[in-house]
Amino acid sequence: MNILILTILIGIGATVVMDVWTMLRKQLFGIALPNYSLVGRWVAYMPKGKFRHESIAKVPSIQFEALIGWLTHFLTGIAFAGLLVLIGGSQWIAHPTVSEPILVGIITVLAPFLLMQPAMGAGIAASKTPNPRSARTQSLITHTVFGVGLYLSGYLLSLISA
Repeated sequence: MNILILTILIGIGATVVMDVWTMLRKQLFGIALPNYSLVGRWVAYMPKGKFRHESIAKVPSIQFEALIGWLTHFLTGIAFAGLLVLIGGSQWIAHPTVSEPILVGIITVLAPFLLMQPAMGAGIAASKTPNPRSARTQSLITHTVFGVGLYLSGYLLSLISA
């Protein structure tokens, strides 16, 4: 299979694993699901020149923001899978190992900590949220699970393409 197609499939698979984790986390621990409508709202305001908000929840909603948010969520997962493939190359795709995807998963937590949360009004690493330590811990766990998803997706695809 083409490396681009494999990268897309790995990113989608890893994002689904992460989403399953967030649903389990809600059922087991009562932790709220992510609101991708707010991500969609943030992205939808970018073409209007607005990249940073005091509180994205207080910004007027945009038509199709949920769809935009979910597409952004999956496209980000695919982009992060691209980072993994850039690091590991076609050799990793053929023979996946666990260390690279876990490392990539952990590194990707920098995106919400340094980009999304500050731009959406939550501060650097959720510093302006009611419980920053909990938000940081949940982000780190979720991105690590995403890394596990990168590995599992890559492993399954390596079996199929072998």
